[in-house]
Amino acid sequence: MSVTLNWLGLSCFKISTKIGEREAEIVTDPYNPNVGLKLPRSLSADIVTISRNDDAHGFIEGVGGNYFLMKTPGEVEVKQIFIYGIQPKQSAGAEPIIFYRFEIGDISVAHLGDSSCEFSAEELEQLEDVDILLVPVGASAVKQTVDLVNQIQPRIVIPMYYKIPGVKAELLPLEKFLKELGVKSETMPKLKIAKKDLPQDNMRVIILERS
Repeated sequence: MSVTLNWLGLSCFKISTKIGEREAEIVTDPYNPNVGLKLPRSLSADIVTISRNDDAHGFIEGVGGNYFLMKTPGEVEVKQIFIYGIQPKQSAGAEPIIFYRFEIGDISVAHLGDSSCEFSAEELEQLEDVDILLVPVGASAVKQTVDLVNQIQPRIVIPMYYKIPGVKAELLPLEKFLKELGVKSETMPKLKIAKKDLPQDNMRVIILERS
């Protein structure tokens, strides 16, 4: 079993897998074209997760298919994928943030939305042993983001939600995060990986080109 991740810009990913005979596609944080980017026309999903209910994260009209929608804290199983939605206590308010942990077969993926809040010890515990961390790097203090990555210690880090051509939001460039993290990065169009291929010692930082 393997997992394939395509980055569509901002905090939107298409995560594809096949568990046994079942294929499944997850789309995270689909965005409205008014943010300056456009989603692929043929985008469809079995599962859609929303980390924040606004145009940059919750444009479900941009996704086709008879999908399961998750945008609140909780725990569900869809197509043999376990999804945990967690709301950091510091994000409580008019626009709460939800971050997600996906258990996809023997691979775990965490998606932190555009969270700029500090996580409590209990919330960090729910991110223990995450294999792949999708982390926003353009909307908060860079050092705080790097500290969070070092606390979680994933095997692979994939930055998201940073400034790229077309995006109207005032976001920081990716380079600031990479410089502060101090780990050599590699760039690829998409990531397809199985459990056996995950790094055992050093953390990998992978920059995905926008699909």
